[in-house]
Amino acid sequence: MAGWRRLIGAGWRLARNDALLPRELDALYPPEIRTASRMLRVLAGREALNGRPGERLAHTLEGLGPVAIKLGQLLSTRADIFGITFAQDLARLKDRLAPFPIEQARVEVEATLGRSVDSLFASFGEPVAAASLAQAHDAMLLDGRRVAVKVLRPGIAQRVAEDSDAMRLAGRLLERWSDAARRLEPQALAETVIRATELELDLRLEAAGADELAEVMGRDGYMTAPKVFWPGVGKKVLTLEWAKGIALSDPAALAQPGLDRQAMADNLIRAFLAQALDHGVFHADLHEGNLFVAAPDKIEAVDFGIVGRLGPPERRYLAEILLGFLERDYDRVARVHFEAGYVPRSHSVSAFAQALRAVGEQVFGRPASEVPMSRVLIQLFEITALFDMKLRPELVLLQKTMMTVEGVARSIMPDHDMWRAADPVVRRWILRELSPPARMKRFAEEATEALRNLARLMETPPQPVVIEPERREDSGAIWFVAGIISAALAFWLGTFFR
Repeated sequence: MAGWRRLIGAGWRLARNDALLPRELDALYPPEIRTASRMLRVLAGREALNGRPGERLAHTLEGLGPVAIKLGQLLSTRADIFGITFAQDLARLKDRLAPFPIEQARVEVEATLGRSVDSLFASFGEPVAAASLAQAHDAMLLDGRRVAVKVLRPGIAQRVAEDSDAMRLAGRLLERWSDAARRLEPQALAETVIRATELELDLRLEAAGADELAEVMGRDGYMTAPKVFWPGVGKKVLTLEWAKGIALSDPAALAQPGLDRQAMADNLIRAFLAQALDHGVFHADLHEGNLFVAAPDKIEAVDFGIVGRLGPPERRYLAEILLGFLERDYDRVARVHFEAGYVPRSHSVSAFAQALRAVGEQVFGRPASEVPMSRVLIQLFEITALFDMKLRPELVLLQKTMMTVEGVARSIMPDHDMWRAADPVVRRWILRELSPPARMKRFAEEATEALRNLARLMETPPQPVVIEPERREDSGAIWFVAGIISAALAFWLGTFFR
């Protein structure tokens, strides 16, 4: 019942604010949608007369809770799809929500850490940013270091639980009643989003994610992360070194003198891909409110509440698909999709490659500002329907982050070429992981594992009778011959690949 109340309440608030099917877009709707829009407008209140569609939607989402706010944050990164004004109106959802009082924050810090604020911090200032789940305070450690103290909103766990009930219900209803939505696995998608949000409610996990990703980022140099101050970490409190630069959500960020926008946009794309491909772990919430920039091209990330992970097969599929697009080898991209199971084998590989070509050739060789991304996304969605492609829940964070990162890169550099930026990282991974020596190494590891499994199969339960020395020698000889054969086979394959 709580889920039903939340869903009905959300629909009512969207209709009252004319934020679901806004009147300003009537001319763009198909006839049946236009009719629905006019019917919903009967429910609109006085609020619907105020502000632009993006402003009304931002106001509504803010009132609906943390999960709805995160949806707004995602939409705000794609000005190329929804329009600059709409995206800017939603941008306040990233880090400019209403804060809670500093007195409450101090109480939460002391209750979580078991120490007084004054015993940890020389100063503890007013909130400088407030988002859906937490807010950040400007503070100074006793040793003089400037830090940001993140404190969860009081009662936020209950709000997330209520949102989760409504999201699960929405997923079930969509899966039951909508054939088009069923392909998107709405229930699995809802569970993925809910799980990611629940993990954000324990700031000790975020501290661990920040520490891990700081190590990963340090190996590539495209992006950095602030250090964790572990004595200031608890379930509801996280203390990090103060981020260098200006938040990308601040208009002043891109007005800094000496800023190299091209290099900065490149670094953002390469940082994400290097994390995902090389290390299998990536920052999965890279919107402008979580990125600080400084001249000429420095980027520092904060807010590590959502961390995405990819296994070795998914990393290989991602690299090969990206390389296929880079080389405009649509047959290769299609084969990888079938190999990964993303497209049912009942379809034609060549027909799928043809559909991919229809999308890819619209993008390559044209400035990003001339590519109508909304039209490309609609075409991609139509292709997924045509080839019975379903949403892969394990890839939701990857796909969401790729969409966000590309949108942010375009906000930095409107004509940014994502493919050119991705090229060196993708080719580096392919050369290292799919080259003949790398294949040989994997073969040797798989052969060793196969021999171990064979040994386990050949093992027999202990017998009361003592094994004769001759039996042991035979067994040793068998393994010695098996090892010689494996080594010879590995040497022959290595010579062949060279």
